[in-house]
Amino acid sequence: MADVMTPEQRSRCMAAIKGKDTKPEMIVRKYLFSRGMRFRVQVRKLPGNPDIVLTKYKTVIFVNGCFWHGHEGCRYFRLPKSNVEFWEAKIERNVARDVRNEAELKALGWRVVRVWECEIKTVAQREEYLKHLYDRIVNPAQSYLIETDIDKPSIAAEPESAQIYGNNNHS
Repeated sequence: MADVMTPEQRSRCMAAIKGKDTKPEMIVRKYLFSRGMRFRVQVRKLPGNPDIVLTKYKTVIFVNGCFWHGHEGCRYFRLPKSNVEFWEAKIERNVARDVRNEAELKALGWRVVRVWECEIKTVAQREEYLKHLYDRIVNPAQSYLIETDIDKPSIAAEPESAQIYGNNNHS
């Protein structure tokens, strides 16, 4: 199917897409705030400029759009039919950047959680998913033991060691 917009209209439309304070990000932030969690947003001092930073839990959250971050197997991720080479390269660069930022954050001792747009898109699955996300943040050791969670790498990277989550009060 050909694009229904002119190239100029499409360019204006794509340029208007926000990079922060997106609807999925606001949904996650409102839920976490309603559960009493306090956080920082768009922290530039950390690799990748995470969407949500929970310093108390040493956890960062990236709320990713399925299209822009190449969510494989997702029904919302489909490459445009025009200018395919550009979009393939763009998405590949985004995915490579995500992997690099996640590795850097883990090396700094942060736990990285990745929330995909499709996982919270429908109201029916949103509440259960957000409850699960909250539990994973608050109880990382318990959620690590749940077999089904290990099979879902899109929600969180598993903790490397329990030491980075403990209280480091050495005074």
